[in-house]
Amino acid sequence: MTSVWMRYLSGADIDSLGVTHADIVGAVEDVLVDHGHGDVVFEPRTHLVPDNGGKGHFNILRGHLSAKQVSGVKVVGDFVSNFERGLPSEMALILLLDPETGMPRAIVDGTMITEARTGAMTAVGAKYLARPGSKVLGHVGARGTAWWNVVLLDSIFDFDEIRVTSKRPESREDFGRRLSAELGKEVRVCADAASTLDGADVLVEASRLNEPEALVRKDFLRPGTFLVPYGTISALELTLLDAVDKLVVDNWRESQSGNPRFGALRPQLNAGLLTEDGVYAEIGDIVAGSKPGRENDDERILFWHRGLSTTDVAVANMILQRAEAADVGTMLPYR
Repeated sequence: MTSVWMRYLSGADIDSLGVTHADIVGAVEDVLVDHGHGDVVFEPRTHLVPDNGGKGHFNILRGHLSAKQVSGVKVVGDFVSNFERGLPSEMALILLLDPETGMPRAIVDGTMITEARTGAMTAVGAKYLARPGSKVLGHVGARGTAWWNVVLLDSIFDFDEIRVTSKRPESREDFGRRLSAELGKEVRVCADAASTLDGADVLVEASRLNEPEALVRKDFLRPGTFLVPYGTISALELTLLDAVDKLVVDNWRESQSGNPRFGALRPQLNAGLLTEDGVYAEIGDIVAGSKPGRENDDERILFWHRGLSTTDVAVANMILQRAEAADVGTMLPYR
């Protein structure tokens, strides 16, 4: 019987590879082109909600990249109170598989990948949908994905002003300090969502609510603004879509999938205020050139991304190729 080995890549292994911000954004943008051309197999996400008193749940994401001939499955936890134990709220593992034989190729620490591909999706969306010359960023939330949102957005726009906030004063103050040190510019820490978002050109909502709350109001959406909401529990005013000129999603099917409590625009979906007719495009169609993105400086555009499994697979596969070339990681016998 032929021996089968697979590579295990820990977070430390990934850190040693020197993967750049541009590498991650490039991998995400490239797979969005594949989406636009129909060169992926993209399965609905599912949720596993343990009997744990509401402490958290798991998301299971599955995808296949036809051009790169790799399949993958990610399991990621979403446990809001993990900060009390000094743990990330989202921890993940990604299994990469050979689609020709079913052979497992690698088990990859997916925690950084989850955070970075989420930030890269925000940044790629802004590249095509935000107003050129946007100068003020307002960001709600300080979890791991928030770091990547701000850093990657700033790499594109070089903002004159960055405002951040989160629910806990200690988290937002630390977030602001770390961002300021990383970016080499002042980052303004605000006490609430309104002072963070109102008047910003690019608005990002990555809050961690337990129950829906209207942190983002439609009067924040001035002509030319770009809004990205993706908190698990909705933080949007119910009638906010009245102020949106274009609504773009990562995938319409995914917008409707999973637990009916989860998703930034779930209340709008559940109330019939958001239907397929109200969606301008999926982001892959725009990145692939099938549809235009922003068409004038006054459009108010909302981009809702729930997370594409294919972006996890694309970034993990890029990292695996680097690891194979550098012989990094631990080889594990499968059989």
